[in-house]
Amino acid sequence: MARYNGPVSRLCRREGMKLYLKGAKCYTKKCPFERRPTPPGQHGIRRRKMSEYGVQLREKQKVRRVYGVLERQFKHYFETAEARPGVTGENLLRLLETRLDNVVFRMGFASSRAQARQLVTHGHFAVNGRATNVPSYRIREGDRVDVRDGSRKGEYFKNVTDSLRGAQRPDWLSVDADKLSGSVTALPARDQMPLELNEQLVVEYYSR
Repeated sequence: MARYNGPVSRLCRREGMKLYLKGAKCYTKKCPFERRPTPPGQHGIRRRKMSEYGVQLREKQKVRRVYGVLERQFKHYFETAEARPGVTGENLLRLLETRLDNVVFRMGFASSRAQARQLVTHGHFAVNGRATNVPSYRIREGDRVDVRDGSRKGEYFKNVTDSLRGAQRPDWLSVDADKLSGSVTALPARDQMPLELNEQLVVEYYSR
């Protein structure tokens, strides 16, 4: 299955809420969802009562689309989360939050996860001094993420320093804007992860 390359605003409309997939544009009036919030398709305006299964399915799709993960990958994350001690739903979100592309996004090096994924794939980052171009690479507590020396000279990273200084980021991450470097000070707790996602519905979906 190929990665979705269509208009991401269509995904927001399908889920009935902003998924913030277009970065800074999602915070402006130019956001397509602001102009057309109805579900896509000819019958998008129709309202139907959703079944319990439908509610669970939509929440699973929402979480998957927020993090840009394919179906098979997402199921693997769930199985890994289920096998770990603790609350399965929280484990699932923590696994997704500690993907390298998400960490790069959360640190402020990119305005969206899609952009962060592209930067990682193009080999602009190193983890603990080793070049890493795998977006799904799992970041652990204490890991350091740096922009590689060869990439610092590029126009993009020359301009990103100022935005890094003013970026809001979760408490479990620290960033040195001048050094274009960041580290994971702790694994994220539930209140440090997106609260608008209902991970329990995802657990219920896979527990049918």
